[in-house]
Amino acid sequence: MNSGAASFDELDRKIITALMANARSSFAEIGMSVGLSATAVKRRVDRLRDTGVITGFTATVKPSALGWRTEAYVEVYCEGAAPPRRLAEVVRNHPEITAAMTVTGGADALLHVRARDVEHFEEVLERIRVEPFIRKTISVMVLSHLIPESPEAGASQPVPTAAESDAADMR
Repeated sequence: MNSGAASFDELDRKIITALMANARSSFAEIGMSVGLSATAVKRRVDRLRDTGVITGFTATVKPSALGWRTEAYVEVYCEGAAPPRRLAEVVRNHPEITAAMTVTGGADALLHVRARDVEHFEEVLERIRVEPFIRKTISVMVLSHLIPESPEAGASQPVPTAAESDAADMR
């Protein structure tokens, strides 16, 4: 996989948007919507996969359908300088952690946690806190999603157009 800069145009953006809306769409269906042949769409998708722009295909599932009714964000504060790879090892041991990232500010990391209920969340939090390098955690429970079509709410997002990306960059 080549992660170097690749040409990426508006047709690529439209193809990705179509795949994000329905990854099961055929190349012919996508081609009809963007004005290309199925073969041309396939070539572009292959190139986007080879260059790492498209990293995979997945199903988006409503978390509550799987029994995950409680959601929280957890700030993690470490003793000393815990290397990101050590934090990554820890979060991989907790299937309830759906996203984890190092962050700027006071906390060292931010975790997105899903659990069956508050009791399950508390148990997950206790498992995280027993790690010897974790100094403290601060949790924030999610009450509702203000943008219900966001990935965090269990939905996919369209790729912004070049004009929308440019406008966001100018803010």
